[in-house]
Amino acid sequence: MAGITLRGLSKSFSSRDSDVAAVADVDIEIKDNSFVTLLGPSGCGKTTTLRLIAGYITPDRGTIEVDGRLLSSPGSVVSPESRGMGMVFQNYAIWPHKNVFENVVFGLKIRKVPSAKARRKVEEALALVNLSGLETRYPGELSGGQQQRVALARSLVVEPDILLLDEPLSNLDAKLRERMRSELKELQRRTGITFVYVTHDQAEALALSDQIAVMNLGRVQQYGTPFEVYARPANRMVADFMGLVNLLPGKVRDRSGAGGTIEIAPELAVKVDQLDAFSPGDAVEVAIRPESIRLAGPAASVTPARISNHVFLGNISEYYATLPSGLTLRVQTHPTQHFKVGDACSVDVDATLCTVFRAGTGEVKAA
Repeated sequence: MAGITLRGLSKSFSSRDSDVAAVADVDIEIKDNSFVTLLGPSGCGKTTTLRLIAGYITPDRGTIEVDGRLLSSPGSVVSPESRGMGMVFQNYAIWPHKNVFENVVFGLKIRKVPSAKARRKVEEALALVNLSGLETRYPGELSGGQQQRVALARSLVVEPDILLLDEPLSNLDAKLRERMRSELKELQRRTGITFVYVTHDQAEALALSDQIAVMNLGRVQQYGTPFEVYARPANRMVADFMGLVNLLPGKVRDRSGAGGTIEIAPELAVKVDQLDAFSPGDAVEVAIRPESIRLAGPAASVTPARISNHVFLGNISEYYATLPSGLTLRVQTHPTQHFKVGDACSVDVDATLCTVFRAGTGEVKAA
């Protein structure tokens, strides 16, 4: 199959007053046979990056290579149809007046594949996406998930080395989206094709990806495994974007070896193993995930609190625990753990899962 290398990739678009940098100095190494997600908020540059990879846009600076073959540079762009890539769009882009077979076979007809061979390849592609037997149906007779599979089959039937997917699940309801996530990941494993996937949905990215590139303002903020970008965010933006988090101001109270103690409130301090870049008195910001805080009944040895709000979410319970100083922590627990609003309780923070940033910069300095 194929690996992709993006080096110093940049692209700007002209507006009325100035040029807007949609992508700026993006460096990503996408390994062969991997599932990589470009993740970020609207306007972060993820779709522009995908379109650059596809060859629809010419970069202002930087290069795109596939297995050492130069595909894009400021002076030269290999056409999309010559890149060995397939693309699945957000709206699927399937023809409503053509049936499933006619939609899927289209790319093979363009390549002048003999009809018998084309029919066999279409049957194989439809079997791959669980659409066998629906060849004569039209898009209007299909569910949203089936239409999405038609778009996938149409891209897969031409046997691309790389499949690019631009938010293909965003039009589906939550339950179907979850099911299609599993099917997409299994499809990537079975085919061995390199998938590059664009989404703004953190859950999708975490569930699907081997590597995630978190983007913001046209730049890659962090590139790593799902665990790394969730549990060890590179900066405040990544910590805040990758799910729920308590972002709490604090101060370095003392140092001990490589680590030290951070005071978050008069009654709450956490000991971390790495504080090499800090000195006592430094202002910091601490990122603590809600599931990294343990909630229990009142106890003298841990931080006292009182339940100020409770939200039942089915598989988890979410509590808001307010300390005597007024600081409120968002805590997630197993749904069988019950507290009522107003109950006295205690909180215990797992310091090994905290991330510490220098106040005012959002840059990570310790973990």
